[in-house]
Amino acid sequence: MNITPRQMLLYAVSDRAWSRDDEEFTAQVRQAVMSGVTVFQLREKQADYEHFKMIALRIKPICKEYGVPLIINDNVRLAKEIDADGVHLGQDDLDIKSAREYLGQDKIIGVSAHNVAEALAAQQGGADYLGSGAAFVTSTKTDAGAIDRKVLADIAHTVKIPVVAIGGINAENITQLQNLGLDGVAVVSAIFAAEDIPCAVRELKAKAELVAKSSVKQKG
Repeated sequence: MNITPRQMLLYAVSDRAWSRDDEEFTAQVRQAVMSGVTVFQLREKQADYEHFKMIALRIKPICKEYGVPLIINDNVRLAKEIDADGVHLGQDDLDIKSAREYLGQDKIIGVSAHNVAEALAAQQGGADYLGSGAAFVTSTKTDAGAIDRKVLADIAHTVKIPVVAIGGINAENITQLQNLGLDGVAVVSAIFAAEDIPCAVRELKAKAELVAKSSVKQKG
């Protein structure tokens, strides 16, 4: 395992919908990272490869400064080229074994899992952590319906690697995820759409602590 459960407490996933340009987005990332997010995933669904690379190279030194792992969404090639800390793969992306061979044993590989079968397959394949959801209906992934709380709990209690819930999580609903066995939460708009990003991060992190502390369990 290349990442600890503690590092998964507050996992920020980027969205540039709430920034006017790359400079403002970079400033938003710095605010989030310096305020307490424990992992940062750079997700770029619209940018071409060179633009994605440029943004990643802006973000990398910020994450390094604060000791926060930088995860690249989907793009294994880019993760290797810029020597990011890892990559996050969806079910339709490159398979874990191939990603591991390409990136090496020391890189973090996260995988999206929507049920126990996917979770077990990802763990067996060598994933370091899982992102499971959508925990709530979300506007950032319109094709992802919310999954049952029992499914989240079953995933978290079945695998030995860290599990975070993702999808529609905000300061108002995050405490509904207590007692499910989760190691943390992944958040998008509740950070990047916030008027005061540092304040939002601090509040979310405090509530994520409640989720993690309520989740003492025997994994696997």
